[in-house]
Amino acid sequence: MYVKAFCHIISSFLSARGLTLSFLLIFMLPGTAEALFESEKKLVSTRPTLYLDCQQCDYNYIRQELDFVTYVRDPEASDIHLFITVQWVGNGGREYELSYIGRRAFSNMNYTFTHSIDRNMTNSEIRDSLNDAIMLGLAPFMMKTPLAENFRIQYEPLREDQMYVNDVHDPWNNWVFEVYAGRIQLEMESNQRDFQSRWGFFADRVTHDWKIRFRPYFNYSFSEIDQDDGNSAVSHNHRHGIDSYVIKSLGDHWSAGLFLNYLTRNDRNYKHNFRLQPGIEYSLFPYDIATRQSITFRYRIGYTYVDYYDVTIFDKTQEQLLNHRLEARARYQKPWGSINIGVIGSHYFHDRTLRRLQTYSRFSIRLTEGLSLSFQTDFDIVQDQLSLRAGELKLEDILMAQQELATDFSLRGLVAISYTFGSDFANIVNTRF
Repeated sequence: MYVKAFCHIISSFLSARGLTLSFLLIFMLPGTAEALFESEKKLVSTRPTLYLDCQQCDYNYIRQELDFVTYVRDPEASDIHLFITVQWVGNGGREYELSYIGRRAFSNMNYTFTHSIDRNMTNSEIRDSLNDAIMLGLAPFMMKTPLAENFRIQYEPLREDQMYVNDVHDPWNNWVFEVYAGRIQLEMESNQRDFQSRWGFFADRVTHDWKIRFRPYFNYSFSEIDQDDGNSAVSHNHRHGIDSYVIKSLGDHWSAGLFLNYLTRNDRNYKHNFRLQPGIEYSLFPYDIATRQSITFRYRIGYTYVDYYDVTIFDKTQEQLLNHRLEARARYQKPWGSINIGVIGSHYFHDRTLRRLQTYSRFSIRLTEGLSLSFQTDFDIVQDQLSLRAGELKLEDILMAQQELATDFSLRGLVAISYTFGSDFANIVNTRF
């Protein structure tokens, strides 16, 4: 009772002065080893059960360090369902959203807060910082258990650079730059050699009103296979380009953007492909809740200039095109699973029979205790392959992915189901092997 009152007084005092608890430190109260052991035996049955629902967390580390709750492997067995999502922010860091959903004795306790991670943090610092945030959110639950007597709150004063965070001068003006070499891979056998490489550059600026990107990228692969007649089958593929856009916020539901793209790709017969498209987007829900649920509608219209390596089936070596596209998309992330579905339709103005319809879906659903279902599908109706090369295709080029094949549709699918049963508890951490 006294601990609860003390925490309430401290929290009210700090809030009244515009301060917040920077993190919680949880300590066992001093005592002999025998007393601690006896206390542990008495209170273990009063620990709340926690279901941790996070795709990008170090689950073992959290369970090992935060051992004052009982972890369970299914939300139906939990007193607290902790749902954590993460998104990248404009400065290169991360923002975790922690949603605490109370069940049983805590059924009236539901709240959400965010926790920011600096882009310069190491993996170890990220893990510790997230654990501090998880402890902060668990404090109100723990204060309603007998274990409250074993906790205390410690406030860490703000550093000087935190005192006036809104007045901090950013010499980079929210610009973040990254140079990357994502994959350079070499494989060699006695009769075969493969090389793949991927590198590029990012320049991003994200504010509440603007989202800007300039991204050149380069992809090159080489394959050589020795044949019995002494000759070699050789494949060179490249896919280089630039993705760039400028997007302006127009309120809680509207935004407008300008998209500029360039692509050169030999397997698709693109020597130069330049596209300029203005666009507009409407979000049914306010953008500030888009990390958890969103329904959006996007429309783009634009100009494309194409210069081909070889003459196409339409007897073109270059052409200028006008086209547009409309997209509808819905995304939900909930404790019971996630849904991501969408449909995109597009066509060229000079010939409306040159069109494409794309649909995609991603479902991951927890059907009942222990039973989960996930599947994804991508289905495209393809009637706009303007870049197909004229003439007969060589078998070598087809097998080594040197040329695109004509098709009327494309279908990809995946289904996975799992059922887990047995012990409800997931407290033990064992990292051997």
